[in-house]
Amino acid sequence: MKARIFSTFLIIILFFSGCVVFSFYPLYTEKDLFENDLLTGTWVDDDQTEWMFEHPLKNKNKPESADKTSYKLTLQYKEFENSGDSSFDVKVVKLDNNYFLNFYLNEYYDGEFFDFAQFSVIPVHTFAKVEFEDDVVKIKWFAQDWLRNLSEQNKIRIHYEKNDDYILLTAKPKELQKFVTKYVNSDERFFEGGIADTEIVLERK
Repeated sequence: MKARIFSTFLIIILFFSGCVVFSFYPLYTEKDLFENDLLTGTWVDDDQTEWMFEHPLKNKNKPESADKTSYKLTLQYKEFENSGDSSFDVKVVKLDNNYFLNFYLNEYYDGEFFDFAQFSVIPVHTFAKVEFEDDVVKIKWFAQDWLRNLSEQNKIRIHYEKNDDYILLTAKPKELQKFVTKYVNSDERFFEGGIADTEIVLERK
């Protein structure tokens, strides 16, 4: 797959290819959420795909009712006509001195290419480490290959289910948090090689 196609459909490819770590439960509890504007606004990646983060409204008629502990992320693809949009629920979670993003797919690109996939989609959470540097955001997802290697070495100490090459974490949020913070500085936790060789860098538009 060409690099530009990969970057344009990044999150969709990650979800459907089985490259990321999937979790039945989120990486947070309600007590872990905090009000923030770290992501608010429109960002662009190297392919000029727009990532629009906005706080969802509890009451659509009252802007002041915005939920500042949550974001609605909408991706708008520039290179493909009639590609449609994809939207995610995104939460910022801080564990120790690291920030993470928890993604939950709400709606995905409604073009013809993915229509049939709707019959097979099961809602799951996935999470990534995130770094904020002024008007730049760097995102790295945890790798499914890394998780699979841990499983083969019997090093996963939390609940999970394995089916062929796919692993679904089934641990509750507090267990997940301990697991993530334990391995966040591991050299192999993120993508290495293949189509996901590079972290995703967003610049504020």
